[in-house]
Amino acid sequence: MKYQHKDLASGRWGRLSFLEQMANIGSEVERALAWQAKDNAAYSQKAFERALELVDLTLDSVTGSARFKELARVREAIADYFVGANQFKSTPASWKKYFLFFAYAVRSHH
Repeated sequence: MKYQHKDLASGRWGRLSFLEQMANIGSEVERALAWQAKDNAAYSQKAFERALELVDLTLDSVTGSARFKELARVREAIADYFVGANQFKSTPASWKKYFLFFAYAVRSHH
């Protein structure tokens, strides 16, 4: 598999805390949303793909079935929003709100 985040895929990702991983995923989702708002489908698609890559890396390293289930659902909902029919009725605001808590938690721990 060809990774866009080569240094993270080589093992560094697994050394980040779950909160840090989720905050980084959120950053990519935010980028995808920002490019989407600017009508730049190509850049939005690339950011979306990077977000999925980070979700997949997290799924590979997550422990605990509750986290795994939530993350698998997040992956499904992100894909549904960006390339699906948006059956979950996600909005840019709902994605920002979801990931804001992870970013806040990471900042408060550093």
